[in-house]
Amino acid sequence: MGAGTAGHRARSTVRPNSETTRRTPIRTFLHTDDGVTVDSVYDPAAVVYDASRPSAGDLVFVVAHGFTGDVDKPHVRRVAQALTRHAAVVTFSFRGHGASGGRSTVGDREVLDLAAAVRWARELGHTRVATVGFSMGGSVVLRHAALYGRPGVGDAEIGSSGRGGAGTDAVVSVSAPARWYYRGTPRMRRLHWLVTRPEGRLVGRYGFRTRIHHRRWDPVPMSPVRAAGHIAPTPLLIVHGELDGYFPLDHPRMLADAAGDHGELWLEPRMGHAEHAATDDLLARIGDWAAGRAG
Repeated sequence: MGAGTAGHRARSTVRPNSETTRRTPIRTFLHTDDGVTVDSVYDPAAVVYDASRPSAGDLVFVVAHGFTGDVDKPHVRRVAQALTRHAAVVTFSFRGHGASGGRSTVGDREVLDLAAAVRWARELGHTRVATVGFSMGGSVVLRHAALYGRPGVGDAEIGSSGRGGAGTDAVVSVSAPARWYYRGTPRMRRLHWLVTRPEGRLVGRYGFRTRIHHRRWDPVPMSPVRAAGHIAPTPLLIVHGELDGYFPLDHPRMLADAAGDHGELWLEPRMGHAEHAATDDLLARIGDWAAGRAG
């Protein structure tokens, strides 16, 4: 699952004009720098703009789902609809998930998928971008912010199109791991079986609509905890449930320690893991936080 050589610059197959940019939902396929098609959806903001407060019209959330999710899954749609109360939202299916092409590399090459979605959001006219990731997507938003925000950090992972238009203005990482290869909980041991065993990958393909690459990482990508240390000065929010069954609390604490003063940590009582456990109240607080920090 190495980085390889990047392909064409990400571009959408739809170019809405300024009259439809913030009013009309759009669905299209984007093309990543390494040539993978990514199923993507744009939902305009549902908020009423008020001249007495900063406009949300220039802000967009780009949502990165967890492993085995996709843009049509109910829990992903619920997150998107909740965030449209604050600003426009771009959702997409990672490679190997749903209708997107390619195969999942479980957080490695997925950073290129997120970069394509961010570029598209900016092409649609949004000047402020907040990336919001859950579980695997939470690790991807951390690496994306480090790679596309700091020249010289992981240049080989980005590819020929470089950073142009793919940076983010605020990062929210929910239920993310701090380190790779963690097997300390039963759920993570089951996930490793799903990813590493041929019979597990068959279950992924036919049971979860997730096509998983058979190759192991080579080289191993930058870890989430290392990435967290390279995100500053971009604002970073780390959210984790105290009842998370995948990653215990040492993971978010490691991420927060690595982020230093530019990171903020919310440990949520009675919360489990990722999108399924994110309440409407939590999503509203995340929306408020990002709207106030993104640029």
